[in-house]
Amino acid sequence: MSLFRFFEWLGNTAWSVAFHESRYVFLLVLMIHVLTLSVFVGTALMIDLRLLGKTMTHVPVSQVVTRLMPWTEAGFVVMVVTGALLFYAAPVARYENIFFRFKMAALAMAAVNMWLFRRNVYRRVAEWDFDAVPPRRVRMVGAVSLLLLALIITAGRMMAYQDYWFG
Repeated sequence: MSLFRFFEWLGNTAWSVAFHESRYVFLLVLMIHVLTLSVFVGTALMIDLRLLGKTMTHVPVSQVVTRLMPWTEAGFVVMVVTGALLFYAAPVARYENIFFRFKMAALAMAAVNMWLFRRNVYRRVAEWDFDAVPPRRVRMVGAVSLLLLALIITAGRMMAYQDYWFG
């Protein structure tokens, strides 16, 4: 079975149709998705700006990460769950949307960037924790993260305009 056929079957299930045609549930899930996207991006932005040495330079990086990362992770989890539900509501339309694919690729790259940060760069935080401007490799992680967040938001917004761009 091809991926397209699977998504076609998934979109025709009773739950998917009911969810897509729901007057309030779909909008509620969409609202939660956008709100948790705001939590995720807002807290990630603050962490990234600290990694770039652009804000809270008097606060140790470890303290910023310790305080904000739980909010970032919670926002990410809820954002992914609600995003999966939104995908479930119209899987074929999402699968065929080039902006959706771009958004998923950027999201995957952002997750890899965060994993690499935690696995490699952050393990040595004691060496640069109190530096107003962290080392170049740390700043690069923050810059890549900011770029990917901007791409995720832009691609997510552009999903609604695929027909405008590509007829």
